[in-house]
Amino acid sequence: MASPRERLEAVETEESAGRGGCSGVEVVFSSDPAVPAPLCPHELGPTLLFVKVNQGKEETRRFYACSACRDRKDCNFFQWEDEKLSEARLAAREAHNRRCQPPLSRRQCVERYLKFIELPMSKRKFCQRCQQLLLPDEWERHREHQVMGDISVAQLRRPSQLLYPLENKKANAQYLFADRSCQFLVDLLSALGFRRVLCVGTPRLHELIRLMPSGDRNSNIKSLLLDIDFRYSQFYMEDSFCHYNMFNHHFFDGKAALEVCRAFLQEDEGEGVIMVTDPPFGGLVEPLAVTFKKLIAMWKEGQSQSNSHKELPIFWIFPYFFESRICQFFPSFCMLDYQVDYDNHALYKHGKTGRKQSPVRIFTNIPPHKIILPTEEGYRFCPVCQRYVSLENQHCEHCNSCTSKDGRKWSHCFLCKKCVKPSWSHCSVCNNCALPGHTCKDPKDGCFICGELDHKRSACPNSATYQYRKIAVRKQKQRKRTKMKMEPTKGQPMNHTSVRRKKNRRERAHQYLCS
Repeated sequence: MASPRERLEAVETEESAGRGGCSGVEVVFSSDPAVPAPLCPHELGPTLLFVKVNQGKEETRRFYACSACRDRKDCNFFQWEDEKLSEARLAAREAHNRRCQPPLSRRQCVERYLKFIELPMSKRKFCQRCQQLLLPDEWERHREHQVMGDISVAQLRRPSQLLYPLENKKANAQYLFADRSCQFLVDLLSALGFRRVLCVGTPRLHELIRLMPSGDRNSNIKSLLLDIDFRYSQFYMEDSFCHYNMFNHHFFDGKAALEVCRAFLQEDEGEGVIMVTDPPFGGLVEPLAVTFKKLIAMWKEGQSQSNSHKELPIFWIFPYFFESRICQFFPSFCMLDYQVDYDNHALYKHGKTGRKQSPVRIFTNIPPHKIILPTEEGYRFCPVCQRYVSLENQHCEHCNSCTSKDGRKWSHCFLCKKCVKPSWSHCSVCNNCALPGHTCKDPKDGCFICGELDHKRSACPNSATYQYRKIAVRKQKQRKRTKMKMEPTKGQPMNHTSVRRKKNRRERAHQYLCS
């Protein structure tokens, strides 16, 4: 049976290969913008059009589903592309969408924030249950809730520490940068000469940039946060935060928010701006790439004709095993060796060794020789590759490159003519390097539980029965192991010392009772 390390490596290999040849779903971008996509009932903006792919072949019928939630348990919206909805059903959906909208508009949130900061510190309260700043006339309604008092200006400037992170990996995961990574990014952006940072899903970076004291070399950097978490509307003015879904390029506050973003990108004819993005790792790469290309096009609108060849500088923070997918959409991108770590993630921590290191890297179109990584953390400059690499990433003379992706020392396979992970070996059957004990056949399609081809294990109607059976089998095995420990197996000599001790104890107990 494969170890946890081997299973993770198999997943990484599948991700980096783009799941080609396996069954799954792919996004379809309609060529007719006149046909609007239906809106998601969970207030996540327009849905995306998908098609099921089986062994590289598309099925004929397409469907709309939520742009951000990949699990039907989080958002069960589903509609066939060619499905005709009745007037009654459309009216019911519209009414449901209205009920799901945030209770306050963006303008109302700003007005409440201005009132809140005028209050004396003793009257500034925050409801942890409702995740909301409270004005005095709202205290009574939250009397039974857990409420924090004496909210300082410093706390208001660090909302990510007041708000509970949303940790749904497939929709709106908020794994927040650790201070080490955040400070490194701010110092790097300043050293590269950027004056404006478009923070797409990076609230901690946005906070740290705004926290820089006047007179600091980084204090002249401005930032604009685009994030799907509506709760940040309570803490920022309209020119500092836009409620935004990066999976479908949707500004929830309409044209006003779109113009704020446009003005930010096109200021000074687009000079001195960079986009830094940290999407949820469970999100599909293709819709993210399409969104980022729309932001790039928005930036290009403000460029002069002489600068039409330039690219918008980007830092895309994502796991290293998505490198081939990202470079498929952005060929000019390269991956840096810097390991990004997070405060509230159990695994993505800096300083660990081997397979336990953070797999999160920075993908960028900035030439890597311009980016200096901290030598005190073990990074070194490779004079041949002209870039900074991690300590274990040794230069391979045969590949003429520093080939390691995961922080370990990779070894060169002369049959494959490339470097591979140290745990891999060459397979003579499929003529490729892979994990020992792997199967050379393609993975089976369909459900792992019942074998049907029209759904996966997570959506199987027999899932509950399967889980119950697994628990029953596990308990039966545990009882059998316990029984084997208690009883000597056939053909094995009995432990006569243990038997004799038990017999002596029984005799002493009998004598005591009879005395």
